[in-house]
Amino acid sequence: MSSARRLPLRSLAVAGALGTSVLLLTACTNADTTRSSVAEAAQTESPSATDTQSASPSGSPSASMNEDKTERKDLVSATKVTWDKAADTAVKEVPEGKLVDLELKRTDADATASPSGSATGSASPSTPNPAPSQGAPEWEAKVAQSDGTLHRIDIDAATGKVFRSQVDPDQDADDKTQVSEWLDKAKQTPEQAVKAATDKAKGTVTHVELGDNDDQQVVWGVDVVDKENWNKTSVDVDAANGKVLGQEVDKD
Repeated sequence: MSSARRLPLRSLAVAGALGTSVLLLTACTNADTTRSSVAEAAQTESPSATDTQSASPSGSPSASMNEDKTERKDLVSATKVTWDKAADTAVKEVPEGKLVDLELKRTDADATASPSGSATGSASPSTPNPAPSQGAPEWEAKVAQSDGTLHRIDIDAATGKVFRSQVDPDQDADDKTQVSEWLDKAKQTPEQAVKAATDKAKGTVTHVELGDNDDQQVVWGVDVVDKENWNKTSVDVDAANGKVLGQEVDKD
């Protein structure tokens, strides 16, 4: 998103100087002098703050590892089940189902709570195994039936066991139609899309998702985390022919 450009303060002072009034000229000159004094004072005081900030990063983990990178490192390091093993487990939960989304994330408090019927009357999720503790890594998968109906499958990323399975209660008819259309257009499997992505960006796969882009192309979006620097690269792969359409590196 482009930000709106603003005129600098000094431009306003120059505009005032162009006026015919002597009073305006004097006021603008005084304003410029005041601003210059403030700027000089700020430059005089700033080195101490700069020195303080530049002194700490050297030898400090935060110099190369910000909060996002630290989170990626902690999450990936605690994960024992690879994306493809999780995908196989998820698909087996839905007869003739196809994977459309798989994301490595932290287990939330809702997953660890006792199952209960929802206020909307949808069925309670199936909980075949105990959920991991809150904050532990999990793979959250979405597997679609041929009519576009989505099933959410939560898998413990340490043990590989399914701990929750439920039909997506928020889908309407249009949502199902869209998912079904994506599946019809996707000639590339998740495995093929991941191979294309990891040929471009080496690392650990943390997210695979089927969807469409701004050009209405059906694509596989694949996130890959580099375990050397913990940067994340997001790669878009054409779901029809397997070509890489673009990639973006998140170094933050």
